Amino acid sequence: MNLRLLIPFFDPTVKDWSLTARLMRWLTFLWIAIGILVLFSASYYHGEIEKKDGFFYFNRQIFYIIISLVIFNATVHTPLRRILKIAPWFLLITLALLWLTVLTGMGQNTMGATRWIALGPIQIQPSELIKPLLVLQGAKLFGKWEQHPMKVKATWLGIFVLVLFAILRQPNLSTTSLCGLGLWSIAFAAGLPLRYLAGTAAGGAMVAGISLMMHSYQRARMLSFIDPWADRQGNGFQLVQSLLAIGSGGLWGNGFGLSQQKLDYLPIQDTDFIFSVFAEEFGLVGSVLLAILVMSYGTLGLLIASRSHHPVHQLIAVGSTSFIVIQSLFNIGVATGMLPTTGLPLPMFSYGGSSMVASVIQSALLIRVARESAAAKVMRMRV
Repeated sequence: MNLRLLIPFFDPTVKDWSLTARLMRWLTFLWIAIGILVLFSASYYHGEIEKKDGFFYFNRQIFYIIISLVIFNATVHTPLRRILKIAPWFLLITLALLWLTVLTGMGQNTMGATRWIALGPIQIQPSELIKPLLVLQGAKLFGKWEQHPMKVKATWLGIFVLVLFAILRQPNLSTTSLCGLGLWSIAFAAGLPLRYLAGTAAGGAMVAGISLMMHSYQRARMLSFIDPWADRQGNGFQLVQSLLAIGSGGLWGNGFGLSQQKLDYLPIQDTDFIFSVFAEEFGLVGSVLLAILVMSYGTLGLLIASRSHHPVHQLIAVGSTSFIVIQSLFNIGVATGMLPTTGLPLPMFSYGGSSMVASVIQSALLIRVARESAAAKVMRMRV
């Protein structure tokens, strides 16, 4: 591969891409650009107090973005058949890392959850990195469901269950739900029988109920979501501070960098509740524009899926779109009190290298689907 193609933003081949591929590329870059500005505002005070460097988290996020964009450009220039060929091996490696976080002492425990693992100086979150791999393998399995022998179906369904169970063991119910819902959406788009889909949905709901019964803090979050003000200094604290931030933003917001809630009031303001800082600084108008950005991404992603005539490629587009959009809506829903408090980052906004890499790869997969669809269309016209 030409090394110039790995340099972010300076890809000489873009002019030859389809319109949908170019639009998705620039929409992704726009999302990342807005996200890094919001992350700077949300993390500066936190960095100054904890690290004695207000640029600490910003600089690290810039590094993560550069790495992500190099992987992004490599992905958009790699044929999907090659990506699909190696994806199962990466999925199995990431699954092994997932289980290492919960079964050994290698996992990093933060706020009661073991979700990170240190590989030398690098700390990664396998539950984030596995998302695009689930999209690829889910599309590969469900896209050719009738062609696979029962042994292959059972094997990969079992592996998916192991992935979800490992994430649930961390414990991380929100990411488990997101991954399960993402796989379910791929299976639904593939046209699997409704009895399978209904049974899987019922099973997922049952597992979620069992998890709530086993973990008191999850039950407490569910109850505080119903009325956070009843325990505003306890389990409802995060949501109350989030609602205060969003409410104080008003129509136009307080201005970039002028959030007050991020100053030791709003917890985890640069990850799970970064939308609250955004809403406080840019108000209702900014929040609506962000919602339009997310919906535009979703619409373009589904348009890319609809224009592909390859069943597996269609499902890659559906899965990538579903993961990004659903996760965004989950994060915003939590911040606004529409959903129970969970630990899901806002894609391409929240601080974290694993989340950034996973989100950008999914955008790259959408672009790759759009490029190959356009190339296939040209070939059909020539024939």
